[in-house]
Amino acid sequence: MGKIAKIEYFRVPPRWLFVKIIDETGHVGWGEASLEGHTQAVEGCLDAWIERYVGFEADDIEHLWQMSWRTTFYRGGPVFMSALAGLDIALWDLKARKLGVPIYQLLGGKVRDKLKVYAWIGGDRPSDVEVQANTRKNQGFKSVKMNGTEDLGWLDSPSALDDCVERLKTVKALGMDAGIDFHGRVHKPMAKQLVKALEPHRPMFIEEPLLSEHIEGIKAIAQITSCPIALGERLHSRWDVRPFLEAGCVDILQPDVSHCGGISEMKRIAAMCEAYDVALAPHCPLGPIALAACVQVDAASPNFAIQEMSVGIHYNVGGDITNYIRNPEVWKVTDGYIELLKGPGLGIDIDEEQVRALSKDAKVWVSPGFIGPGGEIREW
Repeated sequence: MGKIAKIEYFRVPPRWLFVKIIDETGHVGWGEASLEGHTQAVEGCLDAWIERYVGFEADDIEHLWQMSWRTTFYRGGPVFMSALAGLDIALWDLKARKLGVPIYQLLGGKVRDKLKVYAWIGGDRPSDVEVQANTRKNQGFKSVKMNGTEDLGWLDSPSALDDCVERLKTVKALGMDAGIDFHGRVHKPMAKQLVKALEPHRPMFIEEPLLSEHIEGIKAIAQITSCPIALGERLHSRWDVRPFLEAGCVDILQPDVSHCGGISEMKRIAAMCEAYDVALAPHCPLGPIALAACVQVDAASPNFAIQEMSVGIHYNVGGDITNYIRNPEVWKVTDGYIELLKGPGLGIDIDEEQVRALSKDAKVWVSPGFIGPGGEIREW
């Protein structure tokens, strides 16, 4: 046992927020509380919890999780749950390092030896995906994901969807699988058309065909297509996930470990999904700590399907998942898979000197947006 002696956080490029916890015996754990575009809000939440939780037993991970959830009256949501994720991941890392085992050993042990992975191609305005897909293929990937469309009107020209179909056909011609991310930017009148246009070309999945507040619309789309539907990055707890499982409108759940309350909650969400025959494919366009945390849950989850890796993603300007750690070789992709992380805790070796140096005067990342030809705001 050991009481929490100190909690710190570090804002680092390109858009990440790392958390460090030290107990009174000198054991250390690292977490990630990144929430793209809302860093200052998460930092404010962490400030309050730092003042409160110093002095608590670091081993009591579930107690601290329940304290954070049940004694604050207001609960859930991206800011609250991202801050909680940073603490939760760090506490799991600290405990497992102290015991000298990977975190997945504390989650029941591994059920696989390697993990299927995919990477992003294209950007917010995807164009030449063939070159980028070939690059990923040469890096060892067999699967990729790309945005379905650029900005799109509520009711746009049907021809605006043609490029998406051509991009999928291009990637498939290279012998790769491709997930198509609607990104919540496609509204129902266009989403119905796009999913039907893509269906003959068999995407690996379609992601966020509509925003999560439109569960009935997602259910309707699920009933008209054989394409697997993936979503979940904007669902922040098991209570958020439950109605989608009950509605039978999701095939692949994509919780984000840095947005859903950390390892503790993602493991519970994974178990819920298993009961509904829904696959787990964690969302992770974030940093190395978040990815390592996902890997720990993936290793111990029988319904795990595929893991997103943010290596080289277009948002990573000024930092990548190979930065901030001394063992970047753990992210090597071979034949579409990465090996399980075998070191203690998260299995990555944080370069604290680099974290501290690059956190000085680090700017916050501001979410981009789209403006339509009439001056209207469009979904990003």
